[in-house]
Amino acid sequence: MIKAVIFDLDGTLLNRDESVKKFIDNQYERLNKWVGHLSKEKYTTRFIELDSRGYVWKDKVYQQLVDEFEITGVNWEGLLQDYISEFKNSCVPFPNLLSMLEDLRKSNLILGIITNGYGQFQMDNIKALGIEKYFKTILVSEWEGIKKPEPQIFKRALEQLNVSANESIFVGDHPENDVKAAQNVGMKGIWKKDSQWENVKADIIVNDFADLPLIIKNLNKQLIES
Repeated sequence: MIKAVIFDLDGTLLNRDESVKKFIDNQYERLNKWVGHLSKEKYTTRFIELDSRGYVWKDKVYQQLVDEFEITGVNWEGLLQDYISEFKNSCVPFPNLLSMLEDLRKSNLILGIITNGYGQFQMDNIKALGIEKYFKTILVSEWEGIKKPEPQIFKRALEQLNVSANESIFVGDHPENDVKAAQNVGMKGIWKKDSQWENVKADIIVNDFADLPLIIKNLNKQLIES
């Protein structure tokens, strides 16, 4: 029986691509005094390129932007601080997120999050999505001292939820850091479909969160019958 569902955050619960677009658009308007010598399109497009879907931390992104575009009046540290304090105001959830979490909770499933990233920054984003109350445990790599795909962070979440790996599912968008890493510790790996990847070897693929409660219900039915 599946007793627990653990989620990744960025690209899984949080629509990070849309959130970044919204944030950088707002930052351009907010800091127009210093970046207005650039077109909005140039500033936002270059930020998104350098950000590399979150795999490059923003200190390097902003240092590059300041140098490349000769931004004066605000330094890269100021731009970074604006990102840290303001990004939470641009968080965009994937469709059907809240209703899905509500359905899973009503099904008596225990929920958790494992996310790579900076502790307070990620917690601010989780709170901004209005989903913190649904999760029994939330592990952020900075605070844990380990990160996905390391097996120990998955094992730590399972211990905190008091479930075994074969009673648990992990849902994430990254084929290696999420799906394969979860499978490596004995969990079922569900891939939250992302157009960036192809031929992902997942136990199950989900495109719309509205489908997830039924997928888990059917999975449990199969497990009981077998």
